Amino acid sequence: MPSKPETFIGIDPSGGRSPFTYAALDRERRLLALGAGELEDVLAFAGGQAAAIAAVNAPAGPNLGLVRKKLERQAPGPGHSRGLEMRLAEYLLRERGINVSPTPSRRELCPAWMQMGFALYQQLGKMGYKPYPSASAPRQWLETHPHAAFCALLGRRLLPKPTLEGRLQRQLALHAAGLGIKDPMDFFEEITRHKILGGNLPMEFIYLPEELDALAAAYVAFLAAMQPEDVVTVGDRREGQFALPSSEMKENYS
Repeated sequence: MPSKPETFIGIDPSGGRSPFTYAALDRERRLLALGAGELEDVLAFAGGQAAAIAAVNAPAGPNLGLVRKKLERQAPGPGHSRGLEMRLAEYLLRERGINVSPTPSRRELCPAWMQMGFALYQQLGKMGYKPYPSASAPRQWLETHPHAAFCALLGRRLLPKPTLEGRLQRQLALHAAGLGIKDPMDFFEEITRHKILGGNLPMEFIYLPEELDALAAAYVAFLAAMQPEDVVTVGDRREGQFALPSSEMKENYS
């Protein structure tokens, strides 16, 4: 990049309470923004940044059949590649024990959240965002995966994301990585016997699952620009690579 970006954006189009959730960090990893809304809201924020890198939790397009071709070469014959309708990046993560959703080869068969991702990439491109790394572009985008990013960050499988313990685990990982976010340990300091009996837990200290996913993506964007040696890419650039927060991938995550 011509100069280090000022803003590091993470975008999660997986649904939640709004179609999109986004987060932004500055060069000191301080939280600049955390919001949710429609595609137009995300584009308005991204469009307001002069120099930024945006990490998106969605594929940029369907798979190109690279996995199927790879396995057909290894084991010719009918049936050997059945059920492997996915991108190489997804196949490689699954081999390491990280379960990620497969991307179909036909756009119309992709689930709604992927379709939202396709639309987002298209609009980011119209706004001048280029695929990372692009040496002369002040605005760039890359793809990441929140579940895989947290696995890479912690070096192990995760507790279920919707649960309180899963959210605490993810937030602790991000806080330990130096993000200027709420300290999840404050949650425990506010717990009392009375609050537990009354079902009144201090959930204001814990981020929503989609917010944590957006924050993880923003952290990957930060590392890609500021500490690229701490980012590994998985997959084939032709059909999309995951950028993940680790200098290298483990053979197995369990």
